[in-house]
Amino acid sequence: MKRFLILPLILLCACAMAQTAFNVVKTDAGQISGSVNGDGSVHIFKGIPFAAPPVGDLRWKAPQPVTPWQGVKACNEFAKSPMQGKPDVFGVYTREFLIKDEPLSEDCLYLNVWTGAKSATEKRPIIVWIYGGGFVSGGTNVPIYDGEALAKKGVILVSVPYRVGIFGFFAHPELTKESPNHTSGNYGLMDLVAALKWVQKNIAAFGGDPNNVTIAGQSAGSMNVNYLVASPLAKGLFQRAIAESGAQMLPGPFSAPSLEQAEKSGIKAAKALYAGSLAELRKLSADDLLKQNGFRPIIDGYFLPQTPLEIFAASKENQVPLLTGWNEDDAFVGKLKNAVEYKADIQKKYGNKATEFLKLYPAGTDAEAETSQIRISRDMTFGVQNYSWANVQSAKNKAKVYLYRFTRRMPATEAFKKYGAFHTGEVGYVFNNLKFLNRPFEPVDQQLADTMSSYWVNFAKNGNPNGNGLPQWPAYNITGSKVMLLGEKPTAVSLPDRAALDFMVKQIIAK
Repeated sequence: MKRFLILPLILLCACAMAQTAFNVVKTDAGQISGSVNGDGSVHIFKGIPFAAPPVGDLRWKAPQPVTPWQGVKACNEFAKSPMQGKPDVFGVYTREFLIKDEPLSEDCLYLNVWTGAKSATEKRPIIVWIYGGGFVSGGTNVPIYDGEALAKKGVILVSVPYRVGIFGFFAHPELTKESPNHTSGNYGLMDLVAALKWVQKNIAAFGGDPNNVTIAGQSAGSMNVNYLVASPLAKGLFQRAIAESGAQMLPGPFSAPSLEQAEKSGIKAAKALYAGSLAELRKLSADDLLKQNGFRPIIDGYFLPQTPLEIFAASKENQVPLLTGWNEDDAFVGKLKNAVEYKADIQKKYGNKATEFLKLYPAGTDAEAETSQIRISRDMTFGVQNYSWANVQSAKNKAKVYLYRFTRRMPATEAFKKYGAFHTGEVGYVFNNLKFLNRPFEPVDQQLADTMSSYWVNFAKNGNPNGNGLPQWPAYNITGSKVMLLGEKPTAVSLPDRAALDFMVKQIIAK
């Protein structure tokens, strides 16, 4: 009889231990507490400081160590988002895709952790998520970035912030002179390295494996992944990379300027702000600084000694497996031209190459011309970049590449249907977070979200997205050029528009 009473007690104790194992976690700066999700399976810590507030004299400096604290710091709410223009809905980007309206602050270097581990000895794989926003906006409190669903699938999700706009990427000769590294700008990228170093020091206390870290990002976040893979400062801080719709392997709309070019832009901005010195610039309000824009990562000779393509060509990058791709309608286009206007424009731009161009991006009708213009925007902004990265890496055959194309046209009201498989549309599926999106989803969407999130988790676990019950995803190589179409029925096919991408790459290199 006693034996039957003992078993329930053992189970009860085990359950209690699972609930309390992470009530208080010790980090290198002090103890923290968090919260648990509804069913108690995931512990959540929001707003963990990983660097000192970059304010006052620390504005435009590399992230500095956190001041240790006494007692237990409650980490139950997201910290303030990086200073930026006030976010507002636009186009297809409803509130679920955006940070909260406020508060915004320069004091923004706080990360978040979701862990489903039951003890600190589990060594779960880590995904470090880096948001997009064109280097001028973004934050971690976006609903579709919630890490609970991925944590339930066996990874620890860490979402990290970085300074954006003029606060993250401002260069100036005075800043270069005061820097021990003889450079300026790229503070936002340095924030990411500081966050990855925090992960190395602390993630084991949350049940994670510091030797199994995947960096992942989308859009500008994906470009940041590209820069981290290229940078010598990130060596040894991660073992895999996921890059969704963004890289900077070729010249393009987000190309990184040289330090000299960035410093000239900094001088111009300072003059526009009537600031005659660095001291005066640091005294300006954040709102005043936001009046200046156009700042982005820099080939600074330190974080990025050369362009990513040059670094990869010399085999100096951090050689890690890569999962990368882009979306079917990953485009930003203004007013679309009709067929006649479009063909005249192509003839003017491409001259004797126009005939070949129009075979790849045809304009037999106005509707076909519109589709071609969307494809051109997609390919020139994202396609050629991620495609070139996949080609360069697979040609070396030192680390595997898995290439995808997200093709699902998210169900929507009539106003949103025209956007198709739009830029950022895949993120809710990757995080298995469709519940946060106000769309008329169908069963196929829930299945796709489950499949895609499993692919991403499997890749984080072992560098291969494949797993039981999932459609087979072959590794990419230049010869077979297999790409996984992630849509209603995920299928691996030969890259359907390889000829068009090759043409675009040649045109860019020829310039």
